[in-house]
Amino acid sequence: MGHLSRSVAGAALLAAVVLVVGVAATAPAGDVLVVEDTETGEQYLSEPVDSGSTVALEYTHSVEKSRVYDEYRVDGETLVNTRMEFESYGWGLPARVNVTNVNGTLVYDPAEPITELERLSVSPGRIAGHTLIVDGREHDLVAVSNGNDVTLHIERRSILEMTL
Repeated sequence: MGHLSRSVAGAALLAAVVLVVGVAATAPAGDVLVVEDTETGEQYLSEPVDSGSTVALEYTHSVEKSRVYDEYRVDGETLVNTRMEFESYGWGLPARVNVTNVNGTLVYDPAEPITELERLSVSPGRIAGHTLIVDGREHDLVAVSNGNDVTLHIERRSILEMTL
């Protein structure tokens, strides 16, 4: 093989690699739930999700000192609030809605979604012990964020971004 043939073959190989990397960099691979610092934008956590995935926050209410479970469903790039469980009424909990008492836990399970959010802000507290649950996988949100305020949102990631 002559020098010119090797150069052409090398250039063709390089072009093929650039093409594959370019496709990987732009082709959508999937969605992730991103947890990032509200002030700095530093990303603390990203978890793969699908449309229909469950994202929940579980914590102890600061005044009532009782468990709160707030559940969302991933719908595209939106978090839809679908369920809330709490053990007593207090600030920030739904007081004017129909709830069901299930073994002492008040359950708000609306027929229609109550809130649709593109971004959800959370102030993880050490006393509250915020836990993030993504499709059953639990994350200590206080430890992950060092107690800093965070924003949760859904992002579409490319194959390259998912790989890196």
